[in-house]
Amino acid sequence: MIDQKKEVFEQYARQKNLRSTRQRDIILDTFLAAGHHTSAEELYIRIREQHPSIGQATVYRTLKLFVDAGIAREMIIHDGQMRYEQQLAGEHHDHLICSRCDRIVEFENDAIEELQKQIADTYGFIMTHHTMDLYGICPTCRAESRSNERTPKSSEMNR
Repeated sequence: MIDQKKEVFEQYARQKNLRSTRQRDIILDTFLAAGHHTSAEELYIRIREQHPSIGQATVYRTLKLFVDAGIAREMIIHDGQMRYEQQLAGEHHDHLICSRCDRIVEFENDAIEELQKQIADTYGFIMTHHTMDLYGICPTCRAESRSNERTPKSSEMNR
């Protein structure tokens, strides 16, 4: 899948007469290796560790090219920070997002997809695309909350 995304981007760059650059290749490789929803800042920090000559503005501009090329999608979650996820045309998934730790879980469910099509049909819509982000508290954060409830506070221990 990574090779396919690289090929799609290379075709896009050729169509737009963008010259190939080492910096863009490094950013693409790092983005594809991240394998999760990453912010431009997180990607920049990761790149800067090994390639300090690549500037933050270059990372931002290159991410925009990835979106325009169709190998990435922008998403904003409840914290307001723009994140980028890898995506090719035709790929689709939905998200579960933890409101406490911002963990994002991708999932696919054919029954939900079918129901969304039925709803669009019911209202006379031709669905062109959609996003579904479900917010809640992940199992890790719920477990931490339960453990904090069981741990006596220092003020309670002094009684």
